[in-house]
Amino acid sequence: MKPDVTVVKVGGNEVDDPCWVQRLARAIAGRGGHVVVVHGGGKEVSTLQRAMGAEPEWKDGLRVTSPEAMKAVSMVLSGLVNKRLVSALVSAGAEAVGISGEDGGLLRARVARGGALGRIGEVEQVRVELLRAWLGQGLTPVVSPVSRGPGGEPLNVNADDAAAAVAAAMEATELLFVSNVPGVMAGSATLETVGADEVEALIADGTAQGGMAPKLRAAARAAQTAGAVRIGGVEMLKNHTAGTRICAAAAREA
Repeated sequence: MKPDVTVVKVGGNEVDDPCWVQRLARAIAGRGGHVVVVHGGGKEVSTLQRAMGAEPEWKDGLRVTSPEAMKAVSMVLSGLVNKRLVSALVSAGAEAVGISGEDGGLLRARVARGGALGRIGEVEQVRVELLRAWLGQGLTPVVSPVSRGPGGEPLNVNADDAAAAVAAAMEATELLFVSNVPGVMAGSATLETVGADEVEALIADGTAQGGMAPKLRAAARAAQTAGAVRIGGVEMLKNHTAGTRICAAAAREA
């Protein structure tokens, strides 16, 4: 029998907040069991891009990634943010190890949208055996979504999509998209559930804006295979009813 695995996607807009990171690390360490962490780091990538003399560009909630932007993405995600999360987890008592999708070809990707967004990629393959080996040694893998593309060149994979791909490949019991919001918001209210077939309507009417759009799309895809998918805050790691649950349409109608 395969062990239960929880995939935790950590939002990039919070990972520069030391207090939030410590709170997250304590929650993951206290949860126990097999956990794989996948993270973003959007704000810090944008800051470094500007320091390098380039203004960040976005399309459909995804970062347009030129070769120069790819350098900033790799430095921030696979370096600064990854090691910050590992350090916090180790301090909280978790035996964490930091890796990127490039390491060992953990995440293999193809160029997305015919290259219209530059070096943006889509995960084609996850080396599940590597993740299971680390989990079997009692380690918590912390994964940067920078992936190995054709010819060995790095590709910038949206962290939500990378987490969904890892959860599907691992046949995860649960996938948690953790950020600083309590869930998918409709005005001031948190939606309890969202069906996969409702996602595009929420994006079209403006309920889901900016980075929430790719997050919802990734969650809807993951809902077809993962045991449970939720979007919300750190409290989801302790409270099984917190956040917004994203359901496959058939499960929601049942």
